[in-house]
Amino acid sequence: MNWKQILVLSCLATFVLLVVLQESDSAAVGTGKAAGEKDKESVKKKIFIQESDASNFFKKRGKRATKSRAELNAETRQMLIADEQRREYFDEQRNEFENFVKEERKEQQERSREQIEQWRQYHYDGLYPSYMYNRHYI
Repeated sequence: MNWKQILVLSCLATFVLLVVLQESDSAAVGTGKAAGEKDKESVKKKIFIQESDASNFFKKRGKRATKSRAELNAETRQMLIADEQRREYFDEQRNEFENFVKEERKEQQERSREQIEQWRQYHYDGLYPSYMYNRHYI
């Protein structure tokens, strides 16, 4: 029976707390109509522009109209900059790959030279001088 009383009291306290909080004006959210109207006006000002500005905007250039010299120059500059960046990137990639290939070849030549030298040492029977001194053009 004791737990039923605790449950009823906690539900009643929660209900009273919710009713009190609903009636009060909080600092975070204003319930006045003036605040809402100000927000709507500021949003309208951000979205909509005046009629004269809108007509000037559409008079500047239509979809099929030719581009101005300044627009063409700006687009050309952007394309040239993009081409230069692309060229630099691919040059860098090619140089890195060439360096990688050079290193791999050097390592492969070193390994093969070591293997050849080991083979010669293993098969040397001691009767003839070593390979370095057995050349005909010395």
